[in-house]
Amino acid sequence: MMNKIICAFLILFVLQGCKKNEEVKLMYLAHTLPQTHPVHKGILEFQKALNEKSGGKIKIKIFPDGQLGSEREVLELLQIGSVAVTKVSAATLSNFVPEYHILGIPYLFRDKQHQFEVLEGEVGKAILQKGSKFWLRGLCYYDAGSRSFYTSNKAIRTPKDLKGLKIRVMNNQMAINMVEALGGSPTPMAYGELYTAIQQGVVDGAENNPPSFVSSNHYEVSKYYTLDQHSSVPDVLLIGTKFWDKLNDQEKQWVQEAADESSQAEKVFWQQSVDASMAKAKEAGVEIIIPEKSLFQEQSKSVLEGFLKEHPEMSEMINKIKNQ
Repeated sequence: MMNKIICAFLILFVLQGCKKNEEVKLMYLAHTLPQTHPVHKGILEFQKALNEKSGGKIKIKIFPDGQLGSEREVLELLQIGSVAVTKVSAATLSNFVPEYHILGIPYLFRDKQHQFEVLEGEVGKAILQKGSKFWLRGLCYYDAGSRSFYTSNKAIRTPKDLKGLKIRVMNNQMAINMVEALGGSPTPMAYGELYTAIQQGVVDGAENNPPSFVSSNHYEVSKYYTLDQHSSVPDVLLIGTKFWDKLNDQEKQWVQEAADESSQAEKVFWQQSVDASMAKAKEAGVEIIIPEKSLFQEQSKSVLEGFLKEHPEMSEMINKIKNQ
């Protein structure tokens, strides 16, 4: 971590020394995704829109591919002011800002339209602001799709089919609780080990969105993909308050408007990626299963109940989402 902080400071020092016009404000944006990813394409739209709106007075230098560290490490760089902007999963952000845990509750959103209405409405904007006290101000959300189960040898058509299956999950308590509630055996494991683990039968399957299912080549070792869409955790575009507080009102408006426009553009990029990924999986012979989601939703209710026992202060926000 210390080496990455030193590296970040050296990069920023060199870039600052190259600035010819002191009126230009340079924002450093770091994230962990490859440049082919739809979220990176959305970030490029943010860069373009901000340059146009500010007339070149605010420019963005992007460091993709984890050049400055993991999501958690880059968040810490934001907090100390070494990096201005980043993109992270709401799941990662929940370790810093508890309210983001809400967005990982299974079957919280009725469908994609409901999700966008929530994220772009009162509740979503309120959650974005909750991070300011941790020096992490949310700008907008990026679509990161819905996670569904895929398995190697046994199709999942109802929750009963999960009984006894070892399912790889992120090292996240809510994901673990969800698979347990559905009758499966949650198995936290590093993502890079998963292909071989499925291939060798160490686990029976995993869960993820279509672009990740295909880009990881997991479709090569998984015969079934069940679109139960149990969670739809978005990505979040964040700006460090140490940088945000240095902007005047006009500059803040430019940044927010550019972020909002990039969010809408990223939705299109994401859907294009989903369509292409699903077509490739079908061509490879993967059986796509559309289950009765209400069965999974009913059996996983205990996850929400347990969350509310631990976080009763978040019940009002959750009720607003369910009633929207």
